Amino acid sequence: MEAHQHSPDSSSEECTVLEAPPTKNSCLQHAGKVAELYCSVCECALCEDCTPDHVDHPQVALSQELEGHRSCLQERLGAAKDRVVQISDSLSIVKEILQQLTNQRASIEEDIQSSFEDLHKQLDVRKSVLLMELEVTYGLKQKVLQAQMERLVRGEEELEASCSRTEEALTEEASAASLQVEHQLSEKLRELTMGPGATTQPEENDQLDLDMETDGLRKSIHNLGTIVTTSAVASQSEAMGTGLEQCIVGHPASVTIVTRDKSGGACKNGNAILSAEIFTPDGSIVDGEMVDHKNGTYEFVYTVPKEGDFSLALRLYDQHIKGSPFRLTVNKPSEADVEGLKRRGKSPGQKKKGSKRASSALGTPRRKTQNPIEDDLIFKIVSVSGTKGRNKGEFTNLQGVAASSNDNILIADSNNQCVQVFSNEGEFRSRFGVRGRSPGQLQRPTGVAVHPSGDIIIADYDNKWVSIFSSEGKFKAKLGSGRLMGPKGVSVDHNGHVIVVDNKACTVFIFQLTGKLITKFGSRGNGDKQFAGRVKSPHFAAVNKNNEIIVTDFHNHSVKVFTLEGELVLKFGSNGEGNGQFNAPTGVAVDVNGNIIVADWGNSRIQVFDGSGSFLSYINTSADPLYGPQGLALTSDGHVVVADSGNHCFKVYRYLQ
Repeated sequence: MEAHQHSPDSSSEECTVLEAPPTKNSCLQHAGKVAELYCSVCECALCEDCTPDHVDHPQVALSQELEGHRSCLQERLGAAKDRVVQISDSLSIVKEILQQLTNQRASIEEDIQSSFEDLHKQLDVRKSVLLMELEVTYGLKQKVLQAQMERLVRGEEELEASCSRTEEALTEEASAASLQVEHQLSEKLRELTMGPGATTQPEENDQLDLDMETDGLRKSIHNLGTIVTTSAVASQSEAMGTGLEQCIVGHPASVTIVTRDKSGGACKNGNAILSAEIFTPDGSIVDGEMVDHKNGTYEFVYTVPKEGDFSLALRLYDQHIKGSPFRLTVNKPSEADVEGLKRRGKSPGQKKKGSKRASSALGTPRRKTQNPIEDDLIFKIVSVSGTKGRNKGEFTNLQGVAASSNDNILIADSNNQCVQVFSNEGEFRSRFGVRGRSPGQLQRPTGVAVHPSGDIIIADYDNKWVSIFSSEGKFKAKLGSGRLMGPKGVSVDHNGHVIVVDNKACTVFIFQLTGKLITKFGSRGNGDKQFAGRVKSPHFAAVNKNNEIIVTDFHNHSVKVFTLEGELVLKFGSNGEGNGQFNAPTGVAVDVNGNIIVADWGNSRIQVFDGSGSFLSYINTSADPLYGPQGLALTSDGHVVVADSGNHCFKVYRYLQ
């Protein structure tokens, strides 16, 4: 119905017709018309007056189009919000990487300054020694020559005086009375000219030369230090090979990793920090060997002991590469596989067991008189379920082991992110540790040691620092933050210093308990003073009675002994399954007699050596074999305790009995 209104300017009865207010679906071309259709070609709303112009165009109901647009817009809004979350997460990761990069730069800058200050000090000390040696040598020679000069002056004066008196005597008339005087003068002249003090030959020489060979030193200084890095990023790097999808139980499989930069270009150099972990259905971890080909490609070789569905995680700088984690199927070997293995003299999945040498070969008065293949196992502590567990007294990927003087055994329970404490008899006593990345929290404890003060030292691999707890499990301090990249094993030397084996940096750090860095040594490489030229090589450390540091070089299949200054004292071991050979050694301990006990991870056994690295014996595990032993220690009652990581338990053995 039309509305009428009288004009205020007119007295006539003429009225104005008012238009109805537009509706939300009003046509934009024809006022007052309602749009009910939508042209998909022109992307506009249509009223009945518009339709003749769009008769050949596909049309749909406007309500349907509005609903579709709203649904699409809502979907895009959701995607945008998800993208905001992704960007926020990425921003946090990039910030963390940038902070770590900044920390690494500051740490390396400090190391460079410290190293060159130390070199300056050594040069100053050497300069002082040379100057002192010069003064001493000069003083000795000068003293000899000065004394000779004084004797010659005195001799000259005495001789001249005697000559004068003799000349005076000769001017007088010879007589019986002067005979006595002349005789005395003659004796004096003979003494001064021919006596033992009359020599006139120099008693020293004037040689003082400096032999300063600096060419070799200049060359060494020119090549001193290298900044190692790559441009590889995880998002572009990829893996390939049959080992990504399936493998045969007990048979080695391999995966090739190609590292690439942010643009997808292949990296041409090695030294990238790669890690690989195979997670079993029960949550335990199977390790393997990562080989750096030094050309931007890497090979991960692994062996899985049982069939099932597994997960293979490949990380570059702690970030998953393309496609990681991968689903991995492990199958039993087929008949053809079995026959092929038999022809090579092996059974599928077979590992060499530790068979002890005859007791007469031990060369020790504490020989064992029983059958030499008798098992040395005293007892084991395993999760109630027999597999992994998260309750008190249960384990998930236990790693480091320590023993205290008050009859406690401490276990670094890595995936449960805690330390568990047992008696020497295996009775559970306590556990401590809270998951997290703040001081006092544990993210991935891998190494544990007990300080003479009673404090408990814990290497936290993922938090990249070492935590100090009281004997009651109360957090006290942390050390190494900003310096450490992946602390694996810890130990304490006779001075109370904390020794940290940085698995990622291939370096051994020595700290005061206060956190002050005393020194460090080792780098990634193939030299005797280096740890195998690939990622994650050194594992655990122990200290012998000479206060020397014994380190297991995992990928070099050897054990190395260093002074506190990092000088190599001894190296023993090679890759293999024979006596004294290793397949990736891990835990290490030293007994009161200086014997070295080593966990042979890949061969699933424990070996005993004397202090010079000569093989003595296996610690036998025939009845209940080890699988992937990690840390080990000597208990206060003289037994060996080892983390049997693959079997989710720890075991206590007798040895050299």
